Amino acid sequence: MNEAAYETKLRQLIIQNERVMTILRTVRRCHPPDWLVGAGVLRNLVWDHLHGFTQPHLPRDIDVAFFDPTDLSPERDVKVTAQLAAILPTVEWEATNQAAVHLWFGAEFGREVAPLCSAAEAIATWPETATCTAVRLLRDDSLYIVAPFGLDDLFQMILRRNPSRVTVEQFRQRLHDKQIRQKWPQVRVIDQ
Repeated sequence: MNEAAYETKLRQLIIQNERVMTILRTVRRCHPPDWLVGAGVLRNLVWDHLHGFTQPHLPRDIDVAFFDPTDLSPERDVKVTAQLAAILPTVEWEATNQAAVHLWFGAEFGREVAPLCSAAEAIATWPETATCTAVRLLRDDSLYIVAPFGLDDLFQMILRRNPSRVTVEQFRQRLHDKQIRQKWPQVRVIDQ
């Protein structure tokens, strides 16, 4: 398949999944600036579909990236998370202001990073290329897709480290913690 076909298929899978659509409608309703929903929720949706699973693997949380350079305080993340939880309390939300990541990343991960310019730029730094995919539900109910590495790895079920911020050791730990091989046995892991 080519990139356009993958985008069409991703849109189709999202639109047909009421849970994912409810998540997107919730974030659209809260409307944090420059928001995107992605990572595990989309990986799980696609890989469950490609494995033919009828019972979805629900992600631990829903990653909401937003970009608000006017408020870099940790309270901004808390406020957006609380707004989302007030509308849809059955979801574990993780809203993160990508404009502020450079302020805490070094303390948490032991390495300083440069400030980002947008939520889309932040998606390109997520740990695996297959999870560097995010979407926004637009006002007309169409989907805006951000996939800086394309959708090949996602649809070909390849788990590959994104070296921009994740070490090999962190990648291996995530592979173990998230039980990728146990959940999706057809996934090919490129461990480098």
